[in-house]
Amino acid sequence: MPVVGDLRVLLRLTNFRRLLAVRLLSQSADGVYQVALASYVVFSPEKQTSPGAIASAMAVLLLPYSVVGPFAGVLLDRWQRRQVFLYGNLLRAVLACGTALLILASVPDWLFYASALSVTAVNRFVLSGLSAALPRVVDADRLVMANSLSPTAGTLAATAGGGLAFAVRLVASDSDAAVVLVGAALYLCAALASLRMSRELLGPDPELVLPGLGAALASTARGFADGLRHLAERLPARRVLAAMTLMRFCYGALTVMVLMLCRYAWSDGSDGLALLGVAVAMSGAGFFAAAVLTPWAVGRLGAYGWMVVCAGSAAVLEPALGLPFAPVPMMAAAFVLGLTTQAAKITTDTVVQSEVDDAYRGRIFSVYDVLFNVAFVGAAAVAALILPPDGRSAALVVTVAVVYAMAAAIVSRWKRVGGVL
Repeated sequence: MPVVGDLRVLLRLTNFRRLLAVRLLSQSADGVYQVALASYVVFSPEKQTSPGAIASAMAVLLLPYSVVGPFAGVLLDRWQRRQVFLYGNLLRAVLACGTALLILASVPDWLFYASALSVTAVNRFVLSGLSAALPRVVDADRLVMANSLSPTAGTLAATAGGGLAFAVRLVASDSDAAVVLVGAALYLCAALASLRMSRELLGPDPELVLPGLGAALASTARGFADGLRHLAERLPARRVLAAMTLMRFCYGALTVMVLMLCRYAWSDGSDGLALLGVAVAMSGAGFFAAAVLTPWAVGRLGAYGWMVVCAGSAAVLEPALGLPFAPVPMMAAAFVLGLTTQAAKITTDTVVQSEVDDAYRGRIFSVYDVLFNVAFVGAAAVAALILPPDGRSAALVVTVAVVYAMAAAIVSRWKRVGGVL
């Protein structure tokens, strides 16, 4: 089977394995940390969570990266990416320990959010850097397969981290602080794993690395503008980013709906958190299926064709499975949307990496990251306006299906008039 053969070749590449190890440890820590946040913010018995409260939390945690993102991209194109993984994960380990102390102290929500914001801020550098570094450890012919394996494996690691968080909560008497400390330990392991690669391996090239922070920050505005101009000249990259942003919007709106269904419509308290865990696991299974299918599908259908199939399938299956608002079909919907969303992301990653020069990849992936965050927060805001307290909203389900159908129609038109990418 070609996929299995390519996978074996990739795993023989020492530096690819080492970069993958950093991703797996880092994103498993993200999964642990995110479950702790969800448990503390959404499922605490003393908190009466609403769609508006969830949207506000997402805005506080994600929107600031619309400002941080451009700086992250410019710095990633000037700082050695190995060092970003090392110091970024060390910093997150320390900050996560601070979050655990704040949970134990029962501080006001704004102080807790400030701490969580600090941890996730560093995440923007690490995740963008991992995507930008991938072409440095694999050849162009296997980039699609690498993008199928690496980000998807990272997402599965985050899912596994979420499972670990649930297990820790059972052992530690529902202690969110203990869960956060486990995440801090994994961040530390990710930092140590990055030391197995040389400082120069992951780029950028030495002549692009500025000698200090001041020099890098001084060129931020000019560098980001250069990155946007570079993106403007890469039509395929622009197009797939636009399509992926629409699909991310849909995924974000449905995430808020499932949170509310788990919290109120289907059960109470810890039972709701367990159901959320099942939904996350089903979505993770969809991610894995996307990793297996996408290299073959892109080879047969092209990048645009596969994105049309993904968006079109979601447009049909999402209302069919979601409108009953019952746990079993909704878990099936989680699998379908995990598959289609991750498949579209793998395709987008590959197109962007292939179309964008290495000197600009950090900036473009930071733009990508900003689009992800804005789309997700915008979706949460729309969901907050539409959703009733128990999360059952046919209007939201239909709206999301329409957006998926629009994405499929737009990409289909690009395929017809703009080539067969």
